[in-house]
Amino acid sequence: MNYLTAQEAAQELDISLPTLYAYVSRGLIRSEETPGKSRAKRYRAEDVAALKARKTLRHNPAQAAETALHWGMPVLESQLTLIENGRFYYRGQDVLTLATTASFEAVACLLWDEEPEFGNRYAVIGEQGAALPKMAAFQVALAQTAVSDLAAYDLSPVAVAQTGARILWLLTAVAARQPVETTIAHTLQQAWLPDRPWAADWFNLALVLCADHELNVSSFTARCVASAGATPYGVVQAGLAALQGSKHGGHTERVEALLREAAAGAETAVVSRLRRGEAISGFGHRLYPDGDPRGRLLLDTVQERLGELPVVKLAHELATAVYQTTGQHPTVDLGLVVMAQALGLPPGTALTLFALGRTAGWIGHAIEQYALDQLIRPRARYVGRVAR
Repeated sequence: MNYLTAQEAAQELDISLPTLYAYVSRGLIRSEETPGKSRAKRYRAEDVAALKARKTLRHNPAQAAETALHWGMPVLESQLTLIENGRFYYRGQDVLTLATTASFEAVACLLWDEEPEFGNRYAVIGEQGAALPKMAAFQVALAQTAVSDLAAYDLSPVAVAQTGARILWLLTAVAARQPVETTIAHTLQQAWLPDRPWAADWFNLALVLCADHELNVSSFTARCVASAGATPYGVVQAGLAALQGSKHGGHTERVEALLREAAAGAETAVVSRLRRGEAISGFGHRLYPDGDPRGRLLLDTVQERLGELPVVKLAHELATAVYQTTGQHPTVDLGLVVMAQALGLPPGTALTLFALGRTAGWIGHAIEQYALDQLIRPRARYVGRVAR
């Protein structure tokens, strides 16, 4: 937790100390006594920053709007995910705890605030999807199924949750190339690693950790599409399109490339990338300066059981080299890739797990957006040629 003294907080906000104390009494800034014998108060830096941003919004709305869509001020309200103090929560419940105690289906119900019936209505998709990459196969299956799933046009919360359950079952059948018989995680384990029943817990862990992460680019895309009144099938298709981008879920492919480079020497690979002015894929998250808890939990889980595998040792060497040179910590992308490689799964598996998990979040955002019944339609500030 970062704190400021009274003088620092007042200076940051360009206000007097009495005004600062007034903000505290109104609950706008949280304070607490400093450790030790001193009775002086310290003030939460995040509250000061948030208040400063709101003042900017009032005094210069154009500037605030310009930065809002790039790690800026919140642009809409949501009850799904809170990211705070290096942890994150689904509807007030700690996700790291949920990931080790709850099924992915239960977490989906939590995000949707509904309890739909999960059931197997889908056989394996046709052979035309067998040769496609998983993301493309997902899109094909969604487009084909949406044509006949007329119940998806019902956009009430209960109906959308039920459609979401059908979509999750469909995508799981596509990923596993077999019908879903029990849970999603168990189905993936039976299809991918039938001789390792314990792997189902790992898949469940990854799915829960990826289920939602506030207003990332794919979730914002999903909400925009939902605001237009598209069905949940269209919402998930849009989310998948955004997720595949190299700056979002597709980043996992860049992590796979980094691990291949690091096989010849982790420190050399890191220094070479920095010398070329390239980012170190799989490290550093702006919302988690002290480390992405998702990446940490995934890597710790793999280390505990398969710590002697070369890829796990390599990931540890790479993390050490990156921290020593840049101070950055692993993200969820590295955790997913290392888990998949430690299990001997093919390239692209990390992104498949990411997509399956995040589908639950997209449906949750769709439910919220349908209830708002408001079209997301920001305005653009024209900076082109002036009309004659």
